Amino acid sequence: MSYTNILSERSNGITTITINRPSKLNALNSATIQELHSAFDEANKDAKTKVIFVTGSGEKAFVAGADISEFADFDVENGGKLAAKGQEILFDFVENLATPVIAIVNGFALGGGLELAMACHFRVASDNAKMGLPETSLGVIPGYGGTQRLSQLVGKGRAMEMVMTAGMIDANQALSYGLVNHVTTQEELLPLAEKIANKIMRNSSVAIQGAIKAINANFKDGVDGFKIEIEEFGNCFGTEDFTEGTTAFLQKRKADFPGK
Repeated sequence: MSYTNILSERSNGITTITINRPSKLNALNSATIQELHSAFDEANKDAKTKVIFVTGSGEKAFVAGADISEFADFDVENGGKLAAKGQEILFDFVENLATPVIAIVNGFALGGGLELAMACHFRVASDNAKMGLPETSLGVIPGYGGTQRLSQLVGKGRAMEMVMTAGMIDANQALSYGLVNHVTTQEELLPLAEKIANKIMRNSSVAIQGAIKAINANFKDGVDGFKIEIEEFGNCFGTEDFTEGTTAFLQKRKADFPGK
């Protein structure tokens, strides 16, 4: 599929989706959000894609925020619709994908950019990365799940401070908060992500899909995460991957998972 604002390419089991609006510091507008939905959906349905990377073009920004010019004149109704649609087609969509999604945060990840990174299953960052939710400095709050996911990742007190001050934290502070999993140099950022992805790809994609569902269930209101875990655990016993994994273990060889 051809895109205007993003790039998508697959290599060695990894589909890399790059937000490609360098003149706007890769800011998210409605067209980019829609293209991202399509690219994530396509990659998730591609049997040859085992891991998805999302990053921003250039070295300055992952995503420097939302394109404010698109909604500066919105009223209450339109503002609510903007948040609801964005969460549905991109942020919640990414969080619940069956394929692992790693955010490669290179530079600024602000507002909607940090919200996109937080929607991914986990994050690696360059040592020059800066992260924050500056929305209150514009008279609004994060609307793409930022208030919810930030508090889940860093705790209520830190989330309150970050949102209320509208300030930025650096990569090492984000690491200490648990907002990112790893920090490295810009030069080593992609190799590190690839190293992690290769570890993931050694394992059962079917089991990983079940694990994503079970872990996410813990953060959903009205959902019993333990019950989902039991269901997904049981489902594994009916898969070819389970048969291959247990057989390989007993035969003391490396498993070759069929992904079924």
